[in-house]
Amino acid sequence: MIVEVDKIPREGLSVSRDFEFSSIDLIDENIVFLSPARADVVVRKIGDEVMVKGRLTARLSFACSRCLSPFEYPMDAAFDLFYLPEDLDNMKDELDEEDVDRMFYRHRRLDLREIILEQLNLTIPLKPLCSDTCEGICAVCGQLRQEGRCSCLVQEPEPRLQKLKNFVRDKS
Repeated sequence: MIVEVDKIPREGLSVSRDFEFSSIDLIDENIVFLSPARADVVVRKIGDEVMVKGRLTARLSFACSRCLSPFEYPMDAAFDLFYLPEDLDNMKDELDEEDVDRMFYRHRRLDLREIILEQLNLTIPLKPLCSDTCEGICAVCGQLRQEGRCSCLVQEPEPRLQKLKNFVRDKS
């Protein structure tokens, strides 16, 4: 959805709608959308600066990073962004500290679909877990540890050799 910066009303523009994305659009292609991404956004223009403030909700399905079981992840994130015209970016030789948090629009347009997709990708956890207490799978037989203990013997490293192991690792 393209927003023309010059056509934003003085009181701002409110947008509430669903955005359809495919898994290929996300940073992890194994994520599945269980419902479309819902965005409630307010776009305001203050001089040449454009403020985009909103909330993003979606239901996604992830594979747990520890046990590989699929689980539902309800996403609910708020965002508050500021955009400046691209011309101002070209005028500066180096960025000020305040410019790091600012983005730029070009041709007097903002693409809300791109903004929502970016916020969606930023909200995805790096290592999704089905629960904080997930123990994962056995490294030997692959059985889920939540379902019970397997009969595999996992040898704990000899504590007296730990310092030697650290020394060898630090040398390389």
